[in-house]
Order: sequence, then structure tokens, then C-alpha cells
Amino acid sequence: MRFRCLFLAASLATLLLAGAASSQPPAPDPAKVEHFEKKVRPILANHCYGCHSADTKPAGGLRVDDRNGLLTGGNKGPAVVPGAPEKSALIARVTQKNDKGRMPLEGEHLTAEQVDVLRQWIKDGAAWPAVRVPASLGKPKPEYEKLKKEHWAFRPLAAPAVPAVKDAGWARDDADRFILAALEAKGLKPVGDADKVTLLRRVTFDLIGLPPAPAEIDAFLKDESPDAFAKVVDRLLASPQFGERWGRHWLDVARYGESTGPSRNIPYPHAWRYRDYVIDSVNADLPFDRFVTEQLAGDLLPAATDAERNRLLTATGFLALGVKDVNQRFKVRFVMDNVDEQIDAVTRSVLGLTVSCARCHDHKFDPVPTTDYYALAGIFTSTDNASGLRNLMGGGGLAYYVPANLVKLTGDLPPADPEKVAKLTADVAAAKAKWDAIRGTPEGLKKDPATGQPTQRPFRLKYEGLQAELNALTDPAARGLAVHGAREASVIADTEVRVRGEAEKLGPVVPRGFLTAFDVPGAAKVNPKQSGRLELARWLTSPKNPLTARVAVNRVWQHLFGTGIVNTVDNFGVTGGAPSHPELLDHLANRFVADGWSTKKLVRSLVLSRAYRLSSEATEAHRTADPDNRLVWRHAPRRLSAEEVRDAVLAAAGTLDSKRPEGSPASALKMIEMRDNGPEANTIRERADGATYRSVYLPLLRGVTPHALEAFDPVDQTLVSGARDVTTVPAQALFLLNSPFVRKQALQLAERLLKNGTSDDERVRAAYRRTLGRDPTAREIDRAKSFVGEYESAYRANPPKVVKPAPKKGPAPKKGPEEPPLDPDQVDQTGEAVTEAVVQAKDARSAAWMAFAQALIGSAEFRYVK
Repeated sequence: MRFRCLFLAASLATLLLAGAASSQPPAPDPAKVEHFEKKVRPILANHCYGCHSADTKPAGGLRVDDRNGLLTGGNKGPAVVPGAPEKSALIARVTQKNDKGRMPLEGEHLTAEQVDVLRQWIKDGAAWPAVRVPASLGKPKPEYEKLKKEHWAFRPLAAPAVPAVKDAGWARDDADRFILAALEAKGLKPVGDADKVTLLRRVTFDLIGLPPAPAEIDAFLKDESPDAFAKVVDRLLASPQFGERWGRHWLDVARYGESTGPSRNIPYPHAWRYRDYVIDSVNADLPFDRFVTEQLAGDLLPAATDAERNRLLTATGFLALGVKDVNQRFKVRFVMDNVDEQIDAVTRSVLGLTVSCARCHDHKFDPVPTTDYYALAGIFTSTDNASGLRNLMGGGGLAYYVPANLVKLTGDLPPADPEKVAKLTADVAAAKAKWDAIRGTPEGLKKDPATGQPTQRPFRLKYEGLQAELNALTDPAARGLAVHGAREASVIADTEVRVRGEAEKLGPVVPRGFLTAFDVPGAAKVNPKQSGRLELARWLTSPKNPLTARVAVNRVWQHLFGTGIVNTVDNFGVTGGAPSHPELLDHLANRFVADGWSTKKLVRSLVLSRAYRLSSEATEAHRTADPDNRLVWRHAPRRLSAEEVRDAVLAAAGTLDSKRPEGSPASALKMIEMRDNGPEANTIRERADGATYRSVYLPLLRGVTPHALEAFDPVDQTLVSGARDVTTVPAQALFLLNSPFVRKQALQLAERLLKNGTSDDERVRAAYRRTLGRDPTAREIDRAKSFVGEYESAYRANPPKVVKPAPKKGPAPKKGPEEPPLDPDQVDQTGEAVTEAVVQAKDARSAAWMAFAQALIGSAEFRYVK
């Protein structure tokens, strides 16, 4: 059997490389390569590399230090057409009679002899040294075949029998029986059940990310029926707030952000539509297999209405909203970096595999050869990453924005006035011509004596202003009818292996396809007329795919129990963790698929299990036997996420706005570079600071984290993040003590308590119920009243001075805008002056209750769910 598998793998590799070889040019003639190295390359290096090479810049988008760069050409088409020097732009430009346009622009022009050398080289086929392809490329690896058979995650889903347990009356669900069987095998028993108040707070935060309201606590405590908890669970699952909580889980995995991130931080003004798509899909309990398919290939699915078509197009934002280095010099590198980012997002989010590690070489640990990586890469090189952006070294203004590179939605917009469009188009062209003529010239850089600004500045501002006017009139995106998404590319084709991951070093072509680490019986091959995204989505979501359902249910388990059955939720590969309950994982995966990939059904069954209802108490014997609680002998406490902390503060104060806002503050931004400490970022932060809606709707531009989320480990928006970091650092305590947001909400709660309470005892009870979800003990009431009384007396004796808001100390803002220096990396990043809010109670009594409310909000009990 082993020989047969190795034989098949070898045969496959032979076929793969045979097919690849047929699409590669024949090996170059050694004599012609020697001629190139001795005669041609010196000409290119001495006269062209200064402006057209990897080590300098690709002026006009052209590289001449790479054969593919010459064949592909720059902004004006191919520079070299092998065998046809008369059709080659390279010859035309070095022989142009007009000295102003003749290449090279700087230095000596080519002699007639040098031009003849280039002409003959092209006529003879433009020979170039072949890229050295590693001898191991595409060859079978015995260790890979062993891993495919032995690693648990690559095996087909099993159908394990539900185990018999000694304490048969304990279990409420089959999942409980798997848990109890493992505990009994270790001689352990689960701890007791959580009390009703603790359980209600736990399930309410877990399902909707908010604390239970006092009325909900009362109703649950009064309900003595056997299905009282089930009724609570059903209410929470039906709430639109469920989608806001669990949609946020997927947005973490989808590395959701509203800007491109480092290098040149360009806003994604339409990203909020994808965010809302995710939340709505979760609330509708869209089957997970369909959810994945829509995000990978929504544009390729049928739609009965325009609204459905728009929804499906919006779903593909998953592929477009990743980090992008728009400052990349070379388009081919920009494209391949984006493809790599898409492969990583898809494979880690759905399969829990680090496939991107195979970009440069065969995966060091998992059975993912480089050829598998480029089989997937061909699917994404055949797909337009329609983010609305392009790469440009040192661009400015709207230079990165390409309106045509957005996905247009269907909608009714009144047509623009054609006369006005025509006039603006002409004005833009004229302004651009003037800007291009003066830009960077000695005359343009000369300072205007009246303003102190470069003479070229008004030309740039006029051009950018007119361009913005034209966009506002004609660009559907500027009028709200576009999204960042994906669509089929104009060229559908397999792609080459990039040797050592270098975008320009092309190896053999690899047919588009899927991973070979495991089998998915019955999976359709890639449609040669399409990119292959639809077939990829169906391969991923096949019930016979051994990873997708396992990864999905493991993520759900982690969100409900604190740690996944596989504790490395984004890595099911060889270096990831082993499942603590492998049979339970497969049981849940099978149940998930059988229930129509319904996330709500899975969540419901798990929160109604006995294991979920356990208390968080811990005995010494349990801690000694299983210190990490991998066997689930108790319910592990967890700290609230950054969003939950903020939302819980608003809910306690009674100021939380449960309505979904329209769009995002980021939707008003243009797709131009945004300084992290500039006016745009400051405005976004101010909008976030003043918002009272759910945290999932806050603007989330990369590098511009809302102040209210910063301290409590918000998600890393650059990578798939199935599990957030959880730290305990001094900054968190300082935030709860000094943050204007917390102080303002504490004051709101205090004023509510003073307005509605009839006695201090009642006010203390109300405060505890609103913040901690429970009644205080008699001792806590006495301590609270003593604290409030002492604080009020001290406040009256030493009233604070009235403080007026004042700008934070910092660098004084410059008197006027500066022309950006020639090197955009030297752009001044000095922050804007920021006014710090002052929160002050109106009198001593309000101040005392505000301090008490803030103390409850700052407590560990507020931040943790048991």
C-alpha cells in the first residue's frame, strides 16, 4: 500500500512537471546567454538600471534587469518583443530623434554600435540566463506521505460511538458523555453546577456580549420551570445582538480593518458593508458552508434580485480587506504579496493550516509542497483584488486610488450632467498636464516669496481639487454604490512557481488546484474558464473535507469554554496542539454538518450542555490532576474582551444605543494616505470617543484603534486571529481610573442612581445589579454607604477647582501646510493638538456616587465572567 501511494505521488509529480515544462520556453542557447552577459547586460546595467531596476526604481513601471519585466513592459506596453526589434519599444526609445524623449534621459546616449547589439539580441530571441529551479521542486517526499497518513487532522472524519459513563444521570447531551468519560478515565469528577445568577451572566455575555439587564435577572430567578434556561438561550439566539457578538468573532478571523495598514495607510471607506454583511449573515444563521462560499465566490453565484446580487458582491470583501503595501515599487510583487495574504486568510480561517509557509519552499512541517501553494496562487492571480487601490512608490493624494478597481453595486443614481462632466474632464486633464510639467523642476521647487511654499504647490492642489470634483460627480463609489471585493480577472490562467518566493523568478507553471495533504472525494476540478474560486469554496466546504467542520466547531467551543478542543485554533497542522477530546471533536463536526452547518444549533446544544453549566470553583485535587482544565472539570473564568468591557460600561450607565449606525465614520474618508496622528485620524478617534453604539460598529482603521478599546487587547487586524491575547497590565487599571470615557459613564450611572433610587440601600443594590449582575451582601451595602458618605464629606471639605478643558501639551502645530518632501517617507507625522475631556460632577453627592460607580466598573468582578 505504501509503495502504491508513493508511486501515485511520483506519477502525479511527473505529470505536473511535464505539464509545466510544456508551458516554459526552451532552455536558452548557452552561446547566446554568454553573448548576453558579455555584450548586452553591460549596456543595460550602465545606461538603464539607474531608473529601471529592482535596486533603484521602476520608472514608468518598467524593469530592464529582469526578462519578464522587459516582456511585460511598463505603463506603455512591452519593451521587448523577442524576434522583432522593430516592434520593441526599447529600440524605439533609445533611437528616438527627439533628445527630450530619448533614453536614457540622463547620461550619455547609446552609440550606434550599442544599439546594433541590442537590436541583434532581440532579433535572436532576447536570450536570458534561465532561472535555476530547485531539483526537489514537485518531487514526492516520503515524510509527507507519512504525515498524510498519520497526522490526526488529515484523516477523514470518524463517527465515534457515544461512550458509556458511570454517572449516567449527570449528562444532558452527548457532548457531556464524551467529557465525563475522559474525566472518569482519570479518576476525576466535574465540580458542581453554577448558580443561576452566575449562569445567566455567563451565557448573556457569551451569546450577545452584554450583561443581563436587572429585569432579565429577576425573570430568570423567578422562573422555576425545567426549561427556564432554554428559554433564555432561545431569546438570546433570536436577538440581533447575537450577530453583533458572534459576527465580531468572524471579523477577528477575517482580519477585518477599514484601512490598508502600514506603509501608506489608505482608508477602505466601504469596508463597513462587509462588516454588516457578516453580522446579518450570523443573525440569519446562514449555513457556514454557504457563508464561506459567498465570501470566496459570491460574484460567481446566481442572484434572483439586485439586492441579493449586491449582498453577494459585498461578501467578497473578505478577499479584499487585508493589509496592503501600496508603496511597493513593483506591480508583480504587489500582486503576489496580495495573493499570499489571501491564501493565508483563506487557509488559516477555514482549514487552520499555515499554507503561506510554502511560498518560498516546501512547508517545513506540514505536507504542503510549494507546487500546492502555487496551485492555489493561480486561482487568486486569476482574480482581481478589487480593493480600489494600486501600488505606487512615493505616491500622494489620490494617486493610489483606482475607481475602476472597485466592485460596482446595482442601484439607482441620477445621471451626472454630461456637459459638466465633459468640462471637468477637460479641466482635470489640463491641470494634470500643468502639474506634471512643473512637478519636481527647479522652478517648481523654488519658494514663493509671498507664501513661503513651493511654487508647484498651487498646481498640485488645483489638480487634486478638480479630480476630487470629477470623482464626486462620476465615481459610483463616491456616491455610495461600490464595495471592496473580488471578481474574475481579465486573464484566467495558471501561474508559475516563484522560485524562492521571488515574484520575478518564474519557474514551471502549476495547474490550478487544491491541497494534496488530504483527499476530498468527489471534489470538482477547477473550471478552466473561471478563476477556480467557486470550486475552491466547494472543496473547502465539502462534508468530506476533514478540516473545515473540525476547525469551525473548535472555534465555537473555544468561544464558549475558553479554550478550544484543539487549543491552537488557527493551526491544525503538525506544530499545532493535539485535541484534548478527539472523538468529541469529530462528533461535533459530524453533528454540525448533519444540522445543515447551523452555527446557532451548535451554540444552542453546547450552552444547554451540563459541561457549560459547571461552576468555576477549583479544588486542589483538580488543579493537580489537570491544571489547564483541558478535561473540562469546571467552567474556566474569562476576562471580557475589549468590546465587551466598553459595551458593559455603557450598558451599566444606561447610555448604550442598541441601534446599528448607518455606515462608518471611515466612509467619509477619501482613499488617500492618512497620517496616524493627523487630522483624519484625530477626527476618527473623536467620533469613536463620542459614540455610544455597540463597539463592533466603531471605526476600525488599522493603526487608529479607538481609545476605549486600546487597553484590553483589541484584535490584531493584520492576520487571522481566532484567539486574542489576554494580558494583565498596569495600563488597564489606569484606563479604568483615568479614562474620560469611564468617568463620564460612571457619572451617568451615578446620576441615574440618584434620580431613581429612594434610599441609599436601594441605590447600592441597583448599582451592583447594573454593573456586576448580582445583589450585594449586607456587608457590601454597609461598606458602600460608608464609602459614599466619607467621600462626600471629603469632597465638601476640599472641593476641587473647576477645570476647563485644555489642549494636551505637545508640539505646536505648524502655521501652514508644508509641501511634502520629495521622499514621502519623511512626511511630518507630528500629531494634531488634542483636547482632553474633563468630567466633573455637579456637587459632592454626585461626585461620591460617581466614585462608587467607577469603583465597581474598575473591579475585577466587572471585568471577568465566571
